[in-house]
Amino acid sequence: MSTHNRFASAPLVRAYSPPRVGVAAALLFGITGHIPAALAQQGPGLGQPISPADLAPWNIDVGTDGKDLPPGTGKAKAGAAIYAAKCQTCHGADGKGQPADQLVGGQGTLDKLDQVRTVGSYWPYATTIFDYVRRAMPFNTPETLTNDEAYALTAYLLYKNGIIKENDEMNARTLARVRMPNANGFIYEYPPKPAK
Repeated sequence: MSTHNRFASAPLVRAYSPPRVGVAAALLFGITGHIPAALAQQGPGLGQPISPADLAPWNIDVGTDGKDLPPGTGKAKAGAAIYAAKCQTCHGADGKGQPADQLVGGQGTLDKLDQVRTVGSYWPYATTIFDYVRRAMPFNTPETLTNDEAYALTAYLLYKNGIIKENDEMNARTLARVRMPNANGFIYEYPPKPAK
């Protein structure tokens, strides 16, 4: 068995060699400098720009101001029938919940430990109720409701929460005017940008 330490002859300090960053940078800039500017601006060549006509069926969100609400109309009575057929299985009779969230009641509980967050107690804008119902409900078949059905369901939920009357008609004009009980219940982290 040899007692020779094979690491003993290895130098402890490597000889200095100048950095090769300059060579790498020169190669990189030399190669990319020959790519035409137009080609570099096109990106990776995936997909194609979408036309406004192709985007329209996907661009169905409605903001808090209601300016993007679509044509249509609905009342609570029609909404009750739609609710019974398409919503009650998840949200329970009269919106009382189970197995999914409760939709009715809860007013006056937001300052308590056992608060009940519903359409009537928590949501700050009626337009976003319509938006959510139209885009996300029913859970198993989202985006299948007509505008009239979504307005009717929104009217039904607002009526069951005591926010509108049973015969009030909801449409793009009237829904945007509905004042929700918790409209001032949110503190915005970022102040609005000043007008120019």
